[in-house]
This record gives sequence, structure tokens and C-alpha cells, in this order.
Amino acid sequence: MMETINVANQFNPGRTVEIAAKINTVGQLLLTGEGSSRIFPAKNVIRKAKSRGTGLNIITEGSCQAALYDLSEFAVFCASNSGKTKEVISLINKLVEQGNTNVFGLTANRGTVLEKICSETFVLNCGWEKAVAATKSVVEQALFYESILWNINGSENFIKSAELSSKIEYSLTMPIEECIIDDAVNAPVIYFAGFNDGVAEELTLKTNEITRKKSDFLEGTYAVHGIEEVLDKKDIVFLIDPIDDEIEKFQSVLIEGVGLKVVAISSKQTPFTTIIVPDAGEMAPYVFLCAGWNLLVETGLAAGINIDMPKRARKVGNEFVF
Repeated sequence: MMETINVANQFNPGRTVEIAAKINTVGQLLLTGEGSSRIFPAKNVIRKAKSRGTGLNIITEGSCQAALYDLSEFAVFCASNSGKTKEVISLINKLVEQGNTNVFGLTANRGTVLEKICSETFVLNCGWEKAVAATKSVVEQALFYESILWNINGSENFIKSAELSSKIEYSLTMPIEECIIDDAVNAPVIYFAGFNDGVAEELTLKTNEITRKKSDFLEGTYAVHGIEEVLDKKDIVFLIDPIDDEIEKFQSVLIEGVGLKVVAISSKQTPFTTIIVPDAGEMAPYVFLCAGWNLLVETGLAAGINIDMPKRARKVGNEFVF
């Protein structure tokens, strides 16, 4: 996780100038992959594209579902750290057979199956993940995709890498109140709620990998539209970057109604117990994500979990075999 600091600091948006031009010409882009290679990298840039306004239509799906779509008019970016994820490779083979020449790969390794069959493949600079839970590669993948958008919209959107990396470092190392960690350790289920931009959803996955606890992603206001029927007072909800207009509803339903703990992760104080992170503007999702990693590591350690030794999780979830 700590290597993410350097990943942000050294990221070069210039490497996507040419591919951005190709994708912009096509006009439609599918971002696919499995698990962490898709959730935050794809959904973060989709939210950014919709918020800023762009002529580029960006969508995302898992590889198997994407294989059921007509992608003849799409550029397709396929992310696989190992370069041999079965679902991804199968989709690429199908697209190549159909004559799609705009199939691109994003991986952490050289000389992979992915690189052999894609029209062009980009190798991340972060190197291979040492832990089972993907972290540094998730951030570089997200920056890579977002830089495509920057290069299409204009260089004024480029990040100040050193500034972002310092805020990531703060979020990864800041102390978190012991009472929050205790509540997370004792919670039967840890929920993450917030924007559908991949942050809360990715932290939900990381909860399973790092703390070995059950978790769920409650997109938008899902948490207050029915699921309160089965919430337990011992459960905990982490609300990422709460929207002001939704705060009152969360208070009345979850705190007053259910009586459970709600903790916000935000760049400003909220009516909830709040983990405050530096304000990173448009790059805030990266900082929220890293604060969440910090929270989960502390929770796992406090629970006595050996977070480097999972019993079932694997580096390559489903490997392509010739």
C-alpha cells in the first residue's frame, strides 16, 4: 500500500497522449477486467467523464457480460495485472476474431498472453503486487484511465502528482480513533455507502480480503431504502464523502431508527463521527480510497488477522490455460 505514494508521485500522463487520440476518434470506450482491476479504475473515470462533460461514451462491465454485447463500434481496454485472467483473455479472443482492431491491454507484467493478443498493451510502472489485496496497481490503473480523459479534454486537468502523493501518504498513515476500530472489529457486517465511483465498492472487496469480515456496498441511498430491515445495531456503516442532501435521511433511518454506528470519511466535518482526510479536489476519490485501506488494515490487525496470509484468496482469480 505504501508504494502507492510513489506511484502517484511518478505517474506520467504523457504516456496516454497517443492512445487517447485513438480512443477519442472511436468515440466509445468499454473498460473491463475482473475485481479490483475494474471496480475503481473504471467507475472513477466514468464519474469524472459524466461530471465534466465529454463526447466520449465510457461504460464498464465484467468480461463475461461484456462478451454478450455488440462491441464492434467500441474501443476496449482490458485490465489484468497477471496478463492471464481467463475471462479477460476469452473476451479479447472473441473481439479479435470479430475484427475489432481497437482492443488494448493494461497489465503489471511483460510478455503475457494479454500482450500477445491485444492491438497494443501498456505495462504499469508500479510492478507486481506483493500482497493478495491489490492496491498500488488499482491507483495506477485509475490514473492511467483518467489521464486518457485529461489528454482528450486538455492538459489543464493534469494532476499535481507531488501534491496528490503527499495527501495519499497522510491518508495511509494518519491515526484512526481507537473507538472506530473497535466498532469495526466487533461489527458482524461492515457496510460501505456512497457514490457509484468505485471507492466504496472497492473498499467492500478489500474488507473481505484484509479483515476477513462480511461486507456489502450500499450505492447511493440504498442504505435507507429497505436494507434497514435486516441491519443489526452492531453493524457499522462507513459513508464515503456524504452528499449534504442525504445526511438527514441517513441520520434518521440508520442512527435514530436502527441505532447503529455511522462513520463518515470526508474532507470536512459531518454530523457523523468523521475520519477527516485532506481536500484533494477532483482527485479526492484516491484519498478516500487510501484512508479506507488504512482503516481496514488497522481493523485487521486489531482483530488479530494475519493480513498477508489469506486462506482462500488468490493472486490470479481465474487463470487462462492454453
